[in-house]
Amino acid sequence: MRDALGRLSEAERHELMAVAGALADAARRETLAHFRSDSLGAESKESLRFDPVTVADRASERAMRAILALRRPFDGILGEEFGPREGTSGFTWVLDPIDGTRGYLSGTPTWGVLVAVRDATGPLFGLIDQPYIGERFAGGFGMAEVVGPMGRKGLRARAPRPLSQGILFSTFPEVGTPAEGAAFARLAREMRLVRYGMDCYAYALVAAGQIDLVVEAGLQPYDVAAPIAVIEAAGGIVTNWQGGPAAGGGQILAAANSAVHAAAMAALNG
Repeated sequence: MRDALGRLSEAERHELMAVAGALADAARRETLAHFRSDSLGAESKESLRFDPVTVADRASERAMRAILALRRPFDGILGEEFGPREGTSGFTWVLDPIDGTRGYLSGTPTWGVLVAVRDATGPLFGLIDQPYIGERFAGGFGMAEVVGPMGRKGLRARAPRPLSQGILFSTFPEVGTPAEGAAFARLAREMRLVRYGMDCYAYALVAAGQIDLVVEAGLQPYDVAAPIAVIEAAGGIVTNWQGGPAAGGGQILAAANSAVHAAAMAALNG
């Protein structure tokens, strides 16, 4: 329930966080059941490039949808594998059952499960979960924390520093148009260190204060809803390359703070 100002009650916040945790738990079981399996195969969603989907992607999303059908039947769902389901409650669950399926297929531990709940204002709460490592990054409703092998600790994006001292992560040149690639290259030349191909785990590292920037293009809403919630809860900023809203996907600029965000946006826009 919401009060007269539209704020959620404490009970509703706790319920949404509990459901998010249950979804991530279910996805952990399904994804780990197939991870690094000799029998794991993949189909491609596209004909011109390899855009894989596996039995684990589908099983993970099915498990999450089954929980929502029981616990939040009036909420909407936007999932990567099975599309949208309209709701009547004003809440929508945005699900990426495996973000980084190429990494999952390759056996790397940097893929993850993304769970977010949003309303008309945008993402309210999100989880970036890495099942194999056992790390779960959570953000929203006044909370920003990671739970994993090193225990439980708060998340805080790092303080400002010049781009020349900063760390940038991306999946370029795999994604993006030639023009976007050229803009990314301008920014990359200003950075101290650039690393590639970390999928959703890169966003978790922004929230954890390990890196300064993630820059992407061509993303979908289910790729970014949970990272937006987690990074913003940790004090960071996520926008498109022009500084506008990012929840719809497309070009994404995730920054640890407003200073590095402004510097990166200037480089991207020439």
